[in-house]
Amino acid sequence: MEEAIKQFNTQFAWKPKVVNKEKLPALSSSILNGMGGSHLAADFLRAYRPDLDISIFSDYGLPALPGLRLKNALLIASSFSGNTEEALDFAKKALAAKLPLAIIAKGGVLLAFAIKHGLPHVVLPATNIQPRSGLGYQVIALATLIGDRTLLAELEELTRSLKPNTLRTAGKALAQSLYRKVPVIYASAKNTAIAYNWKIKLNETGKIPAFYNVFPELNHNEMTGFDVIPSTKHLSRNLHFVFLADKTDHPQIKRRMKVCTRLYKERGFSVTEVPFTGKYTLQRMCESLLIADWTALHLSELYGTEADQVPMVEEFKRLVSS
Repeated sequence: MEEAIKQFNTQFAWKPKVVNKEKLPALSSSILNGMGGSHLAADFLRAYRPDLDISIFSDYGLPALPGLRLKNALLIASSFSGNTEEALDFAKKALAAKLPLAIIAKGGVLLAFAIKHGLPHVVLPATNIQPRSGLGYQVIALATLIGDRTLLAELEELTRSLKPNTLRTAGKALAQSLYRKVPVIYASAKNTAIAYNWKIKLNETGKIPAFYNVFPELNHNEMTGFDVIPSTKHLSRNLHFVFLADKTDHPQIKRRMKVCTRLYKERGFSVTEVPFTGKYTLQRMCESLLIADWTALHLSELYGTEADQVPMVEEFKRLVSS
């Protein structure tokens, strides 16, 4: 896990090719099916480029959309391992319905399916890292499939601008603050994907409970759950709130974060602000995620958990398929 974090920037230098590219339709809309780390690339790109018409569908079958919408979109089945049953079911249904279909996978049954049916596909590098650690590869693969050359050039720049190891100290310090606490990650709505990714890293790498929400929505509901009185104080006493502060957020979002921080602290909660760093948007997004990586890794060390593997997920898969 540590080496995967240190080498994260090198993923953006990868230059994949689309197999059966001649069968790839020229469509401006896409719908990606992926579970867990396999849909984070689409989340990430939508956060960076809201103008990109990318939808995410994380379930079996096909999304309940009008037939014309499905026919005019590139359906992408994405599975890092290539063995995710939801993605395979999505691909089979799309093929049976004769819908535009492409595949992203490292191997497994999904890649075999793509080869058997001559589908456009991108083969992810043969690496042993976990899907959540392979975000760079998956982002590059998705950007290649949708054919956005400008986006690919911007992503490649991350190879040079990202310095993962320089963020380790920040992650270690945050891990110390979060030790024996349950993290709750807050961000602006436009940074939903970043906050969600923080939660995933803390869950999967740290093996701890973690939750997230976004401004301004949380001020209309979740916040009221922390207006503690003696009879409810014990329910949330171990929470630690992490505010992801982005200097490009709307001024009122910044004000909401400031006021919310004050109200939480007055009620006895611990709050840490983690500002986005970096010179430009993609760099800021990735540096935040790298701080999350280091935080989760150091929490894993503090608790003595297995950082890399996800044995409960694997056990669940075996039980579901048996």
